[in-house]
Amino acid sequence: MDAPPPQEDCRPFAEIAGFLARAGLNSARVLEADFERGFLLLSDLGSIQYLQALQQHPENSADLYKDAMDALLQMQIAGSEFKDQLPRYDQVLLRAELEIFRDWLCGHHLGIEFSTKDEQAWHATCELLVDAALRQTQVAVHRDFHSRNLMVTPKDNPGVLDFQDMVCGPLTYDLVSLLKDCYIKSTPEDIRINVEYFHRSSPDASSDSTDNFVRDFDWMGTQRHLKAAGIFSRLLHRDGKEHYLQDIPRTLEYVSETTEIYSEFEFLGELLRDRVLPALHEASQ
Repeated sequence: MDAPPPQEDCRPFAEIAGFLARAGLNSARVLEADFERGFLLLSDLGSIQYLQALQQHPENSADLYKDAMDALLQMQIAGSEFKDQLPRYDQVLLRAELEIFRDWLCGHHLGIEFSTKDEQAWHATCELLVDAALRQTQVAVHRDFHSRNLMVTPKDNPGVLDFQDMVCGPLTYDLVSLLKDCYIKSTPEDIRINVEYFHRSSPDASSDSTDNFVRDFDWMGTQRHLKAAGIFSRLLHRDGKEHYLQDIPRTLEYVSETTEIYSEFEFLGELLRDRVLPALHEASQ
């Protein structure tokens, strides 16, 4: 890893690598470190991303997802030993992430203006999502536990990368990242099967009803996917990374599906259906 100190501090990565190693995960290990110059020597987890494997061999998806969920469960259970040493995924951060959607996708990319009534409805929606996230059991959260950060490994699958932004946050956050992936879409039926497997297997989740857990999962996904859609737009306009635009429709499709289930998101559903998605389509022409 080459991470110049003026741009990035490697120490959090190394510290969390130690946490995950003690938790027994097959995650990148720091073998040697020169923090002053920003160089780390890491263990090699191979070259096959989950994304590649899922695209090329969908017949193996059930086994790959089960392996990933088992690793996630292991991280959450063992993470009880170190989660309090992680930054908190608090209401300030959750709200700030939602505003990325409002500012960068709606405003900067699509030029959508909010009326006073829109602003009120938007902030009410944000409060619902933030409150729901904070009511969940708080666990160690990878924060980007998806197909581009998981490697297919012959032993102790999967290999886990890109964990330097770990926080202590909502129980369903990483599960959403995995099963409602912004880069590859599973069927609703497969998602439900996997959510129910995780719910049965998790000591932190199994005491709650399946319906309540699915609701937490869906609402957490709404927060995450709004944030992700905004970040993809920001990556274009701030960082010149245009290819992420292709992932916005898939990401917002998850949100649209959720707004059709829960009446609390009537404003959000109308915003997407009547303004965001048509403007996004026009901008892509």
